[in-house]
Amino acid sequence: MLRLAAGHMRGALARRVPVAPVNTSLRAKHDHGHEVTEVVDMSRPLYWDRLDIPLPDKPYKDALSDTEKSLKQKEKGPWTQLSKEEKIALYRLMFCRTYPEMKQTTQEWKTVIGGVLIFLGFTGLIVIWQAHYVYPAHPRTFDEEWQAKQLKRMLDMRVNPIEGFAAKWDYEKGQWK
Repeated sequence: MLRLAAGHMRGALARRVPVAPVNTSLRAKHDHGHEVTEVVDMSRPLYWDRLDIPLPDKPYKDALSDTEKSLKQKEKGPWTQLSKEEKIALYRLMFCRTYPEMKQTTQEWKTVIGGVLIFLGFTGLIVIWQAHYVYPAHPRTFDEEWQAKQLKRMLDMRVNPIEGFAAKWDYEKGQWK
């Protein structure tokens, strides 16, 4: 049996097909049509704008135009000869956003609060609907008349005469102490 399995493995290894080199981004096509998704190779350096990582793995712009290439060549010289606009353009080649732009608050909290309030409103409508149509009516023991009769019965039976109802009721005057 072991010899049979080893022979089968030798045959499978002999039929291996060489694989083409993998590109940095792969394209996956669905069988049913025109949908194409881009699969990013996460082992390659990526650009991220993050406050805790001041220098990303790669620059923001990889493909440079002719003017950007000439600006990069000019960058190698003394920076005192660069104008303020050129320095800003060089910064934008390397980074997408500045620290103040990254620290700027977004309006996402409004969407979150709105979603929570919609959810709570919908839940409240369900609770009201259940109280009206699903749950039975309150039992008769919840009525004030029934509770008054129950209290009188407990006092007549002298329930818990040391610390309870009977201890706080004056039986001679017929009122609470």
